Amino acid sequence: MLCCMVLPNLIAQTKDGSPKFSAYLFTYFTGGGRDGESIRFAISDNGYDYKALNGNQPIFDSKEISSAGGVRDPHILRGADGKTFYMVVTDMMASKGWDSNRAMVLMKSTDLIHWTHHVVNIQKRFRGNEDLLRVWAPQTIYDKEKGKYMVYFSLKNGNNPDKIYYSYANEDFTDLETAPKQLYFSPTNGASIDGDIIEKDDKFYLFLKTESEGAGIKIAVADKLTGNYVLRDKYVQQTKNKVEGSGVFKLNDGSGYILMYDMYTSGKYQFTKTTDFENFKVIDEEVSMDFHPRHGTVMPITEEEKLRLIAKWGNRDELMLNPQSSWVRKLNIVFDTASKKLVLPLNNGANLKRFNPEFPAPKGTTITPKGKQNFKKVNYTLTTEGRPNLTYTVEAKQYNNPVLNGYYADPDLIYSEKNKKFYLYPTSDGFDNWSGTYFKTFSSTDLVNWKDEGIILDLKKDVSWADRNAWAPCIIERKIGGTYKYFYYFTAAQKIGVAVADDPAGPFVDSGKALIAERPEGINRGQVIDPDVFQDPKTGKYYLYWGNGFMFGAELNDDMVSLKQGTETNLTPRGTFREGTHVLYRNGLYYFMWSENDTRDEDYRVRYGIADGPLSPIRIPQNNLVIAKDPTQGIYATGHNTTIQVPGRDEWYNVYHRFVYPKGIKMGRSAGYHREVCIDKLSFNADGTIAQGRPTHEGIEPIKAVK
Repeated sequence: MLCCMVLPNLIAQTKDGSPKFSAYLFTYFTGGGRDGESIRFAISDNGYDYKALNGNQPIFDSKEISSAGGVRDPHILRGADGKTFYMVVTDMMASKGWDSNRAMVLMKSTDLIHWTHHVVNIQKRFRGNEDLLRVWAPQTIYDKEKGKYMVYFSLKNGNNPDKIYYSYANEDFTDLETAPKQLYFSPTNGASIDGDIIEKDDKFYLFLKTESEGAGIKIAVADKLTGNYVLRDKYVQQTKNKVEGSGVFKLNDGSGYILMYDMYTSGKYQFTKTTDFENFKVIDEEVSMDFHPRHGTVMPITEEEKLRLIAKWGNRDELMLNPQSSWVRKLNIVFDTASKKLVLPLNNGANLKRFNPEFPAPKGTTITPKGKQNFKKVNYTLTTEGRPNLTYTVEAKQYNNPVLNGYYADPDLIYSEKNKKFYLYPTSDGFDNWSGTYFKTFSSTDLVNWKDEGIILDLKKDVSWADRNAWAPCIIERKIGGTYKYFYYFTAAQKIGVAVADDPAGPFVDSGKALIAERPEGINRGQVIDPDVFQDPKTGKYYLYWGNGFMFGAELNDDMVSLKQGTETNLTPRGTFREGTHVLYRNGLYYFMWSENDTRDEDYRVRYGIADGPLSPIRIPQNNLVIAKDPTQGIYATGHNTTIQVPGRDEWYNVYHRFVYPKGIKMGRSAGYHREVCIDKLSFNADGTIAQGRPTHEGIEPIKAVK
């Protein structure tokens, strides 16, 4: 028997005391034979991407925990106390025949590592089962009314079809204490197997496989856990291939439920997503696994539980890649797996002479030295019970780029005369295919330390004419009749809109319609995106620029929410223009900047030209790069920029996005929507041309206070 130990409750909790889930545990088997008919574990951070633990090898020796020598169909459940776990498996080896097993295995753990196990042979344990042929796919659920754990499974007696039964486990989860009782009654008396129950909105949904009148997965619904399940006469699998072993789990972010099932003749799993248990959408393209599972289940777990599993069966490097200190920029950690060298980028203000990374050490693991260290380079040793020690060389450095923690892109930046602060307005990034639907803003007094001011415009809630693709905003402050107004231009569904507020942090109110919805006359390629707003200091007039594949500009009417008729002008520079126009004025010259290449291209970069007016032809200097990639630093795709002048000074900064560092360059095309915002110095030559800038990790120092 595997030993059982009790852990202190280290589980992160929500305000109501329930565990705070941030990851998932997938239990499964892989096929026939003793090696395949064994319990395996995999983990995921998001419910879509799974990595096998223990090298996809068995977690337990099936011969030790079963009577048949093999186990199948593992189901795992978190107990009602939040910290005890229950697992049940079919006690069977398929090589002995599909009618060869009479038993299941009950397992219990308090830490997911150490498990007790007990075989329950239904034929021997309960009378009246002399002609029992098989016991398949047990699962467990807590019966709140009885205060007991109900185990349900399919039985086949003699010539009768497989039927789903239930029984209650004893308090120790070592035996079943009640004789099996039929749970689900097929309206056709057909065979039913592979039941999976989930509670939602005070109803119980039993997913099951029908075997007689056309095989597939259907749902039966009841108001009570143990009775009167009514079958919905509709198959819910989204494939014509044979399926079995459905498993349903709720996503931690509350966005819906996953129904997955084993396409057992196709050698793969299919994942679908639903919010209502009526409509199911295939999401296979969003799912990745480095293993090929058979009939299993997924259970949400906490961060501490995930780390505990990693320490025991996973890649322990991940413990070092997950420091808990709020000073560490986790997205930007650099790790050399071969040399075990780790570079921790720290936010501005960290004390390198007394810094504690706070590496997590789950039960059974120690990481030394502990506490605050004088950082240049510190050697850490990771020790886990039963596994070799690992040594890491850790270096900590203060980086001011990126300026925001997280995925953001397409920045615009203003200084608010009203609030005497800088405000940064980016695209919210990190969504597949640029599918974000909201905008945020951040404030700062020094361009280095930024405060998240929250969501200022949500397309789904605040905009009536578009609800997708929230991209590339820009903003301008204007004082009208003694009152400051803020005009916020944004892209939504490849159209340009405008919203207005009395404060740079909102709330913003949309105008109710798109400002620009179509390509300009004569333009048959490109997209209506990427607005940029500019005030001409010579005339006081306001202008809007936009376009992907073309650069157009027009004067804004005095209302700031419409274009002045007859002023639309094609300004498209030859050769290198892609998107992301930005205009600035300095010493009598108008500088037009734009991005070259695709944002998913590592050579995405910024070029510029010079004009004599806001709608005048653009001259291209011989060397017109503003900023470009620097492979020596691992910096790529430096584009879609804006600039900011510190009020009262000829002091300028370039604000742009890049691929997330260091992983972006290895992410393929998806790097184009996993970007981060940076700020570096913008310099001008004596003749007024722009000096090509160098992107940096160090960024800029906090600027002096604006007077």
